[in-house]
Amino acid sequence: MSPALTAAVAGFGTGLSLIVAIGAQNAFVLRQGVRRDAVLAVVGICALSDALLIALGVAGVGAVVVAWPGALTAVGWIGGAFLLCYGALAARRVFRPADGLTTEGEAAGSRRRAVLTCLAMTWLNPHVYLDTVFLLGSVAADRGPLRWTFGLGAVLASLCWFTALGFGARLLSRFLARPAAWRFLDALVAVTMIVLGVTLIAGS
Repeated sequence: MSPALTAAVAGFGTGLSLIVAIGAQNAFVLRQGVRRDAVLAVVGICALSDALLIALGVAGVGAVVVAWPGALTAVGWIGGAFLLCYGALAARRVFRPADGLTTEGEAAGSRRRAVLTCLAMTWLNPHVYLDTVFLLGSVAADRGPLRWTFGLGAVLASLCWFTALGFGARLLSRFLARPAAWRFLDALVAVTMIVLGVTLIAGS
């Protein structure tokens, strides 16, 4: 295996290991996927955002941001507050469940809200910066001249994961057609969001 291919495979594996962990972004993509609501837009936003952040990390921006600790504190408070609000909305749906999964797409206003929520959940989530800019950026730096090949592998991992999560989620449509299944999913989302939100604020 050539050094370039080895670096790309390493980037793919490292990126996938960081992205697959359950979090706010993955939970949101899963929910949009099973609802078949703005899936292409949501997957595109997540994948393109990751690609941009990974490129910034590989380029060394992470080292510059670390020099200003106040940036991480500010993002932690803002992102934590956003996750708490989203978690509260998910918890509210647990006690006021919908009728189940609707397979038809919703109105344009709903798609617009989905896009805005996805943008906020991606760019206000400090974990996204830690995983892409800092962690992947620092690992890529060890690859020297092949750091961009490593980064390309990580970008490909992000694209594959979000595509599989968003468009593969519809395989769960029959299961999630029941209101009880949605209550379970919303409960899982609520707990995840609230725990992440509290953790971010406490660590800021």
